[in-house]
Amino acid sequence: MSDDRPPRVPILMYHAVAFAPTPAVRALSVTPDAFAEQLAALADGGFTPLTAAALATAWRRGGPLPDRPVLITFDDGYEGVHRHALPALARYGFPATLFLSTGWLRGPYDTGDAPDTMLDWRQVRELAAAGVEIGGHSHGHPPLDGLDDRRLRHEVLRCRELIAEEVGTAPESFAYPYGHSDRRVRRTVRGLGFRQALAVGNALAARAQGPYALARLTVRRRTGTEEFARLVEGRGLVRAYAADRVLTKGYAVVRRARQAVRPCPPGS
Repeated sequence: MSDDRPPRVPILMYHAVAFAPTPAVRALSVTPDAFAEQLAALADGGFTPLTAAALATAWRRGGPLPDRPVLITFDDGYEGVHRHALPALARYGFPATLFLSTGWLRGPYDTGDAPDTMLDWRQVRELAAAGVEIGGHSHGHPPLDGLDDRRLRHEVLRCRELIAEEVGTAPESFAYPYGHSDRRVRRTVRGLGFRQALAVGNALAARAQGPYALARLTVRRRTGTEEFARLVEGRGLVRAYAADRVLTKGYAVVRRARQAVRPCPPGS
């Protein structure tokens, strides 16, 4: 009997891939060995990795998806994506999507606020040449829904312009820092030329979420082999992310309170 339900796709969210990350990013990092084991599990399970752009295009056009689609995404731009993740991805021929916080990268636009060793622009270009989709993740990595309109536009546009200049192609995909967005943020991201955007949500992605609010699954240092297998199958998500959901609700209350006192722009 065929299953006509709309497909739901695991979008995996990684950050640093490192043996000894800084304390600030350790919890959201994975070791190179763990990352290689997780890719092996995807290959053994018959999963077909896609980029964010490829998934969104298929859903936008109503086109077919491959068997057992999955997305491998990285946030921020840590140096280990080039040093450790790229060779592992190449071993399996897997594509991935990298979302850059351009002000954190080593080079002329570095703001000095990065939490660990980051990529430089040469490495970014090498990743792009190897088939990694390069996406935007703002310039300075602030919670975008807490910014006024001018700063919000600057964070998104500066990021997009720098990637276009340094890589040679304007990015199509965006990921919200901390996963936070609202209607105003999504409208700005869309208006500045991004065709799709990813949140967090810790749920499987679905076409019904819309192209600017696709959910992802957080992969952490504590994510073991058995838990990883359950996550990509969409099993046990409520239990796996119970603590995250409590924190998310608390942060939402704080963000709404801050937005309520945000000054209105002149003429509004």
